[in-house]
Amino acid sequence: MPESQYRARQVAAKTHEVVEYDRDDSLPGKPLHILIPGALIALASLAVIVFVAYQTWFENNLDQTTGIILLVILAPFYIGGVFLFSYGYELYNIPRALRLTAIIVFVTVGFVVIVAVLFFVLSSGKSDFGSSSKKKSSGGSKPQAKNMPSSSGGSGLPNLGPIVVLGGGRTHTREVTREVVKEVEVPVAPRSIDCPYCRRSYVPADENYACPSCGAATPKELIEESQEPKGRGGDEIIGDK
Repeated sequence: MPESQYRARQVAAKTHEVVEYDRDDSLPGKPLHILIPGALIALASLAVIVFVAYQTWFENNLDQTTGIILLVILAPFYIGGVFLFSYGYELYNIPRALRLTAIIVFVTVGFVVIVAVLFFVLSSGKSDFGSSSKKKSSGGSKPQAKNMPSSSGGSGLPNLGPIVVLGGGRTHTREVTREVVKEVEVPVAPRSIDCPYCRRSYVPADENYACPSCGAATPKELIEESQEPKGRGGDEIIGDK
């Protein structure tokens, strides 16, 4: 079996040599029948590997253990496809095919790792930039309570219910009340007086303002005296709470 005269990096000349070898019926083997299926298997396996890695470590749609198991299962298919491609590309030279397989797998793994790291860094930077923009747009201002009356002594505030004071991580509730003073008219029953003529005690309003004993009319000053209360005690203090 003839050996290839070109190195793997000489892609154009090497590919032309492989095609000419495949067309020559006098030479054993058909390298394109191995090279093309191997390349398709390697590309398909690599695409599935990238998809599984993306769904596992970036989208979190797959469990990490499941993702690793799938990658372990797919890795031999990728390596096998690369070896078939290299075996046909190197015209059935097994040592050179193994070396080319190792180079391709190593380069592919390095490329995938670099792309994954860059994608992760860019995604993290984009999310951090979005969160910082939201913080700047909000201005870092704290919500302030509106229509909250302030009080230092807790007095002189009419018609206030419970006031909640927040401070030091604790909540204090203070009941604020006020005292309401009302002047109430208390009805007082007329009191009795003494007749200035016969000294008879009677209530003028009950006797038609005349003494029942001597029949003398009740003087005006005694009528007013009978209608006045004994003491100015009509003010009452009522506390509304």
